[in-house]
Amino acid sequence: MDLRVRRTRTNITNAFIELRSKKPLEKITVKELADAAFINKATFYQHYRDIYDLSESMETELINNIVRSIPHPDTLIDNPGRATLEISQAMMSQTALLHILFSGSRQATMADKLEQSIREQVLKRHPEYENDLEKEILITFLIRGNFHAFFKHSPAHPLKAVEILAQYSESAAGQLL
Repeated sequence: MDLRVRRTRTNITNAFIELRSKKPLEKITVKELADAAFINKATFYQHYRDIYDLSESMETELINNIVRSIPHPDTLIDNPGRATLEISQAMMSQTALLHILFSGSRQATMADKLEQSIREQVLKRHPEYENDLEKEILITFLIRGNFHAFFKHSPAHPLKAVEILAQYSESAAGQLL
């Protein structure tokens, strides 16, 4: 990628993160973002359709980075405590950006994207789990439960929250299976 394009995208994403940390996505305008990024609106539209396209792109990139940093996402069913610990640690490494990009109306989107991405990893290793209602429910329960508990409790007690999540995931999975 051309250095100028990379610099422009970096300016856009940095300006977006700054604005998004202060206000809801729905309140950010392209003009405001362009001014903050020191570009004109036409330059913004060369890279993104609108603010939502930019947000979607950044969310997807963040989720992909998180899932790539999980050493064994495919072990969610086999070793839910370990997988939950790894998922929580991966999210913890990106806590600030998670809370900025997925705050307010975007929080549900995070759970959807995280579940979809990790589910793909699990099903690559265990295609026999697809259409197995028990496994599907367990995958959803562990990912979404982990996400919501992490998002709610990690700001106050990050390490303790991760430890408890891993412990309860192991216990809950054992009871469900």
